[in-house]
Amino acid sequence: MISLAGKAALVTGGSRGIGAATVKIFAQAGADVVFNYHRNRDAASQVEQEARKHGTRIESFKADLGRMDDAKKLVDHARERLGRLDILVANAGIWNQEDAPIENLSEREWDEMIRVNLKSVYAVVHYAVPHMIAQGGGRIVTLGSVAGQRGTAFHTHYSATKGAIISFTKGLAAELAHRNILVNCVAPGFVDTGIWKSAAKNRSKMKTWLAAYPLKRVATVEEVAGPILFAVSDLATYVTGEVINVNGGSFPCG
Repeated sequence: MISLAGKAALVTGGSRGIGAATVKIFAQAGADVVFNYHRNRDAASQVEQEARKHGTRIESFKADLGRMDDAKKLVDHARERLGRLDILVANAGIWNQEDAPIENLSEREWDEMIRVNLKSVYAVVHYAVPHMIAQGGGRIVTLGSVAGQRGTAFHTHYSATKGAIISFTKGLAAELAHRNILVNCVAPGFVDTGIWKSAAKNRSKMKTWLAAYPLKRVATVEEVAGPILFAVSDLATYVTGEVINVNGGSFPCG
């Protein structure tokens, strides 16, 4: 098992899905973790309870990370409660299930996707990096997507945010390498989350999607959290600026 004993981690969007799985696997590996949630306090409490079984400090914090003030409060809270900030996982984001043809995609929908998916990543990184520089290094993992590399029809606003996150990651990796801060992106395909379960009710659409997956299934949240754990561990000390694809072979890259 990879050890994160003594490490302090901040995970955004940690109350559900990939974020919740990341909080739990980090706790299992020995890390202290602060994570944020946006609305669902009950879900956050459940994640706290499950992750604390491993004996580390686990705390949640309510924050809308599309707001700079909230992002700063979250980072400051994590630093104050944990004493340092070794790891940041910028996971928080949204996906709109309904198709949005470009001629119908409204300015409001576009702006909200950019705010929640992209600005939130910039915001937490902006406030976390000074702490990492001061302590002599750190690890940052962003969450991209297959959609950010090949695009997704009728979800161009989502694809745009994920493509931007990948470019942001590569630029940060080059910028922060001399500061001993490694920056990588984990890019999943479809994952078995609440969003997938809802979308999978449309059986014809589900069959079309799964046809593109050689493994003939979507990933579990744990199968995405594992590569995130690897990327922040001592097994990845010479890996930076990379996109780690977790897509069941649906979009081979490299």
